[in-house]
Amino acid sequence: MSQVSRAQVETALKEIQDPYMDKDLMSAKAVKDIQVEGDKVSIHLTLGYAAAGWHGALTQAVTERVGRIEGVGAVAVQVETRIVSHAVQKNLKPLQGIKNIIAVASGKGGVGKSTTAANLALALAGEGASVGLLDADIYGPSQPRMLGISGKPETRDGKTMEPMENHGIQAMSIGFLIDEDTPMIWRGPMVTQALEQLLRDTNWKALDYLVIDLPPGTGDTQLTLAQKIPVSGAVIVTTPQDIALLDARKGLKMFEKVDVPVLGVVENMSIHICSNCGHEEYIFGQGGGERMARDYGVEFLGALPLDIQIREQADGGRPTVIAQPDSRIAEIYREIARRTAARLAAQARDYSAKFPNIVIQ
Repeated sequence: MSQVSRAQVETALKEIQDPYMDKDLMSAKAVKDIQVEGDKVSIHLTLGYAAAGWHGALTQAVTERVGRIEGVGAVAVQVETRIVSHAVQKNLKPLQGIKNIIAVASGKGGVGKSTTAANLALALAGEGASVGLLDADIYGPSQPRMLGISGKPETRDGKTMEPMENHGIQAMSIGFLIDEDTPMIWRGPMVTQALEQLLRDTNWKALDYLVIDLPPGTGDTQLTLAQKIPVSGAVIVTTPQDIALLDARKGLKMFEKVDVPVLGVVENMSIHICSNCGHEEYIFGQGGGERMARDYGVEFLGALPLDIQIREQADGGRPTVIAQPDSRIAEIYREIARRTAARLAAQARDYSAKFPNIVIQ
């Protein structure tokens, strides 16, 4: 029986692609350790993004490929996820207790951004991450209803608030502090101050990702987020028609100008499938989100259908990822979550915490 070498194992692992990082396992630096003892091979893989639902398939692929090496009798594979903080805008540092902030934005309203943000946060949590969701739409907060959360947040010191929780994620919204039908008749400076307070005065508990559901447009709230809040990456939500894409492009360019990397584009209401006859129709056009992603050199994260259940489940406080976890739509949301987290994992890391503060006395 021939002796198995580490080089043979590494060569085999180069043939296995990480579909979310778009690299093989060696190039993606996912292989942390290889041990060869006789005919037994042990492999330790570490992913830098939340993808618990993929660990099983990855383990099987590695076991099968390495098991085909001549002389290998047994393969043991360990897969873990280790999420770290990634770089943010210049002159800003990640907030304590939050490793990464992901902004979900759209150029215009009515494209399903808040529904996408809620399902993205829930999907990331389902993939094994600790996740929070901040509703930054001060004028029209919708996350309390979508997450099925009522009541007001507690305060233990009279200065800060405890996040509300449901479906395994932490959440904060101005909607928790006012009655549902109370209009917020505030000018811009008050809105931006409220956003900062909601973020900084909430006792977030060891988050891997904080998803921020931004209001539509490129106004005061978006500018505050870009200049004062440490954002690791942004996701642009659009629908396929030209009018929505025109505004979505403005949102994408805004993030580029303020040095926030765009992780990708999500196309909502991509196709309508008739619930009676199954007829498929591209009501808002076809392929607009993909073209936009291609034009700007960013990832196309996925396309979601125009489906009445998505709306009904969000209105009922149980978004699709929770209400129908085994459905095709929930799987699309999970794929989008994995791709988003993987695009973030490919960004530069934040090392500010490793450097000591120098104080001159």
